[in-house]
Amino acid sequence: MSIYAAMSRDELLQEYQSVKARFDAGKAKNLKLNMARGKPAKAQLDLATELLTTVSTKEDCIVDGVDARNYGELCGLKCAREYWAEILDCKSENIFIGGTASLNIMFDVISRAYTHGLLHSERPWCKEEKVKFLCPSPGYDRHFRITEFFGAELITVPMNDEGPDMDVVESLVKDPQVKGIWCVPKYSNPSGIIYSDATVRRFANLKPAAPDFVIMWDNAYCIHEFEGEYIPFPDIISLCEEAGKPDMVIEFASTSKVTFAGGGFSAMASSAANIAYFVKLFGVQTISHDKINQLRHVRYLKDKAHTIEHMKKHAAIMAPKFRAVSEALECQIRPCGFAQWNNPKGGYFVSLNTMPGTAKRALALCKEAGVEMTPAGATYPYGLDPQDSNIRIAPSLPPVEELQEAMDIFCTCLKLAALEKLLEV
Repeated sequence: MSIYAAMSRDELLQEYQSVKARFDAGKAKNLKLNMARGKPAKAQLDLATELLTTVSTKEDCIVDGVDARNYGELCGLKCAREYWAEILDCKSENIFIGGTASLNIMFDVISRAYTHGLLHSERPWCKEEKVKFLCPSPGYDRHFRITEFFGAELITVPMNDEGPDMDVVESLVKDPQVKGIWCVPKYSNPSGIIYSDATVRRFANLKPAAPDFVIMWDNAYCIHEFEGEYIPFPDIISLCEEAGKPDMVIEFASTSKVTFAGGGFSAMASSAANIAYFVKLFGVQTISHDKINQLRHVRYLKDKAHTIEHMKKHAAIMAPKFRAVSEALECQIRPCGFAQWNNPKGGYFVSLNTMPGTAKRALALCKEAGVEMTPAGATYPYGLDPQDSNIRIAPSLPPVEELQEAMDIFCTCLKLAALEKLLEV
């Protein structure tokens, strides 16, 4: 039996006074610690400093007969497409190279769906009576905000240990107004799980009623292990092709957390037909993306094997931070018995479910004590967690010593919010 569940009211009151005193002591330190976003730490950014010098002469700018300084090559440099094809285990003709962040391409895809429709759309989404979009939750708030921005109705899909609940997904896609689903298939944001092979195959074999249903497959953490060896992942593009739905999935990735955050280079992977369709639409917006940046990255990262070795340097920085989170929660929260969390082996986040009805209060207390975290509810559509329970922990930015201090305050705030709830009359 957990400690709090076994306590009498008088014992809970005593515990509250003790935890409150600890909170007041933490607050008196006037800390300013930020765990709100999954930002790489300075030490991680420093790992890629040599990238800046890989293209330093006019001769360096010529590759495969193309001058990277000039217009053209809207799909990206051949070497850049080949690089991402190897990383994502697909063909280079399936790759479109974007700008410095994959979120921009995701926004552009949804934007074009509204203004012009997708490859198999009967009409632009803006002319539909209603557009619905599936949002596995807890999930990535920026995904949800894109489709919310364009007026879609967001539908929560519960997550389990193998990914989104596919029974629910398969049922919901029978509605022709359901136009797509957001996915982070490897080290999912924020739960840290890897979609099972069975889940990936069920995605590839979906039979949606909407002819233009799209799986937005954000493979942001495809090479982001921080514990253990690299884990290969199924190629959703070839699986969709095998299932007779080659145009149903669009995959995204970037080097934002490999080299420089917001200064990497991104890729979109899909069927050759989808790539050709989007080239026509994107070609109205831009002549080409930054090919010098593409060239810098390819020359620095080289290939998949070299990139994975580079990511082991990231792992050496990240792993102690995730251990600090786990140790604090195991020591301070596990015995209390009111919260559950994941212990991922890759990605950037820890997902914690605290006592229902207390997440907002706990994070308000954190802010009061100088610890900034992702707002409660952010991991659900419209920022509304129906249980007021889920909290996303982002350990990457602070040094370990500051992180330990932040986690001590966080655990104290979790306890204080839970005790307040238990003592409600």
